[in-house]
Amino acid sequence: MKRLSTSTLLDVFLVLALFSCCPWTVWSSSSCNQINLKEVRPHSVSITEFGAVGDGITLNTKAFQNAIFYLNSFSDKGGAKLFVPAGRWLTGSFDLISHLTLWLDKDAVILGSTNSDDWPVVDPLPSYGRGRELPGGRHRSLIYGRNLTDVIITGNNGTIDGQGSIWWSKFENKTLDYTRPHLVELMNSTEVLISNLTFLNSPFWTIHPVYCSHVTVQNVTILAPLSSPNTDGIDPDSSDDVCIEDCYISTGDDLISIKSGWDQYGISFGRPSTNIVIRRLVGKTTSAGIAIGSEMSGGVSEVHAEDIYIFDSRSAIRIKTSPGRGGYVRNVYISNMTLANIDIAIRFTGLYGEHPDEAYDPDALPLIERITIKDVIGENVKRAGLIQGIKGYDFVNICLSNISLNVSSKVPWNCSDVKGYSDLVSPEVCEPLKERIFPEHWSDCYKLPNQLKSSSDRSRGAWLRSW
Repeated sequence: MKRLSTSTLLDVFLVLALFSCCPWTVWSSSSCNQINLKEVRPHSVSITEFGAVGDGITLNTKAFQNAIFYLNSFSDKGGAKLFVPAGRWLTGSFDLISHLTLWLDKDAVILGSTNSDDWPVVDPLPSYGRGRELPGGRHRSLIYGRNLTDVIITGNNGTIDGQGSIWWSKFENKTLDYTRPHLVELMNSTEVLISNLTFLNSPFWTIHPVYCSHVTVQNVTILAPLSSPNTDGIDPDSSDDVCIEDCYISTGDDLISIKSGWDQYGISFGRPSTNIVIRRLVGKTTSAGIAIGSEMSGGVSEVHAEDIYIFDSRSAIRIKTSPGRGGYVRNVYISNMTLANIDIAIRFTGLYGEHPDEAYDPDALPLIERITIKDVIGENVKRAGLIQGIKGYDFVNICLSNISLNVSSKVPWNCSDVKGYSDLVSPEVCEPLKERIFPEHWSDCYKLPNQLKSSSDRSRGAWLRSW
């Protein structure tokens, strides 16, 4: 019998403890409607029918491209499925099409090529104005699609491995020519489902829906070394009606990072991220569990996160912004969160910096308001909160309720340029947030609207058994 390591056992015990103490709930939300996977595509082919060889050595980019080109003829006939059987299928970047299911069998591994020439360079995103890391273009993601509808990337827990170490070395050695690629990026697409897969070692951000609507990411595992640079888990970017649920993520940067464009380019593009639902997320990182920004110039609103467990991480909740960003972050509700071994539980930063070029407007100030964080418990937390707004332009209506943290720092809170309210917060909250929520300030605090009422239809045990 395989023995579990001490750290793995500790993680299991922590998850068990989480379920024993938290009132786990489920939302009935239009953002989280299930896409029907019972409907079988009427046409299906295997990647082997197009000459692919699953030996981990043969480059199969042409096989993937040819298979998808062939399946495009069925897009108006109910769509098609591309089946990837057991094996190690090395490939460069390839495009998806509408009405397609990419299905990976249990022991199937799609491997990203370690040759950067197999990742073509494409134009920068218009809401960024340049590559995120370098001026100019950016390498295209391993699995890519734009202007698509009805796309499913799923399987029997197969694996997509970006083999990102070569890219991490280039970044650290400052030898990149263009911004690193994502593992999966879909642009201007709708009705997207990504589920039941493991994603490993992304060169950069792992799953990046940008300018998308109606996206569901569920039952995925995302892993990269904690030392790997900027390997975010899931980054909804200028996208709406996004549901992320039942995921385990351990990476070298934010587990979830909600974005909407960068400085003047994001302001001009003007597409917000809105109606983002995150639930039943477990993970650890060298950065934040749930982050908003720092690129948020198109605006972020209606973010609802519930039933979250973050451990062995730098921070649990983080908002990152700066003068020059413009935009807004408003109507954020985070509840039922359990923390263990966290440096800073809640961290808001109004001076994050990092601008695409010198043409940004330093007077474009972001509006941060109506952020509610409630029902949080934490053990072995170094500092409860570091909440720093922008001088002369406060973050407002920050509401903290029913928060209990076991904190080691003698100065548990550090707050500046922020206004808000609190109830039942331990250790005692900082002065700008001490005024009570109840009864007179309840209407100033964002809470779930009636159509997103919590329920307890799903048992704690059901989710535990699913991991």
